[in-house]
Amino acid sequence: MTIRGQWERWEKEHLHPLAAKSAESRGRQRPEDECDIRIAYQRDRDKIIHSKSFRRLKHKTQVFLAPVGDHYRTRLTHTLEVAQIARTISRALRLNEDLTEAIAMGHDLGHTPFGHAGEEVLNRLCPEGFHHARQSLRVVDVLEREGMGLNLTYEVRDGILKHSKGLGEILAEGEERPVTLEGEVVRIADVIAYVNHDIDDALRAGLIKESDLPKECVRFFGETHGKRIDTMVRDVISETRRIDYERVTMSEEGLEFLYELRDFLYKRVYSSSVVRKEFEKALKILEELYHYFYEHPEKISSGWGRPNDPVEVRVADYLSGMTDRFAIELYKSLFLPKPWRDAG
Repeated sequence: MTIRGQWERWEKEHLHPLAAKSAESRGRQRPEDECDIRIAYQRDRDKIIHSKSFRRLKHKTQVFLAPVGDHYRTRLTHTLEVAQIARTISRALRLNEDLTEAIAMGHDLGHTPFGHAGEEVLNRLCPEGFHHARQSLRVVDVLEREGMGLNLTYEVRDGILKHSKGLGEILAEGEERPVTLEGEVVRIADVIAYVNHDIDDALRAGLIKESDLPKECVRFFGETHGKRIDTMVRDVISETRRIDYERVTMSEEGLEFLYELRDFLYKRVYSSSVVRKEFEKALKILEELYHYFYEHPEKISSGWGRPNDPVEVRVADYLSGMTDRFAIELYKSLFLPKPWRDAG
């Protein structure tokens, strides 16, 4: 028996009956030889981690644009925090950690530069709209590997597509609900991660004070960053067990206070005059870049996207793949005058 076969047998014997088993995956978009060492979901995680789009996350904004401080989150550190929280929950629930980690690692690959400001402008300009979750799926299906895609399993692709909720329901229903419990874990871990680390970054930036946090939320979750995450993770684990894995969820009170903290962040941080002022600058940069490349698609870097796609799709692919600093430097080179230098 191969090492992969041994792990597949281990999953069947030790994981919860409702956990996703790699040997029972619905498969990939294209046939692919199996690895004799790694199970399918391990391979998906590795494909994502070794991708170019994953590496670019380190220079993409989470909340604060191109932060100078060393300790502000980027899209990459957010991804790692989501993966850590999601794996902790999955292990406690005896779900498939490899599937959970693969979804978490890939969930934000399609995010634009400048965080949600970039998503806002592309959604407004693109005829079919733009959403980072759909773009993340497009990245792994189409754009990576010079247009061949990563050829991931169905379960990972589904979790990536359905991880996002914006201001919508944290617990998805109907077609928006992931097909696996592991996908549901990532969806709720994403909220737990960003609510807590965005509070931490906003405190560091001086946008809010500890005393500004909703008092009932602090009472329920705890007074420190670590305590709040721990309380939320324990709540998810205990409530999911209580309802016998009907879905991955939180207690009614825990979910209520999580919504309250999220609303607090939208009002006091994401919509604050300080953050919005910088977002407006980012909107202008991407808007002008969009119009420029729409009119000059031949200027799009070779090897990026698919040449036969409609021009608006190619432009959206190109812009959403940029890092903050690349977009800023490109904008400077295209629209700002270069100073003359002494020929001597």
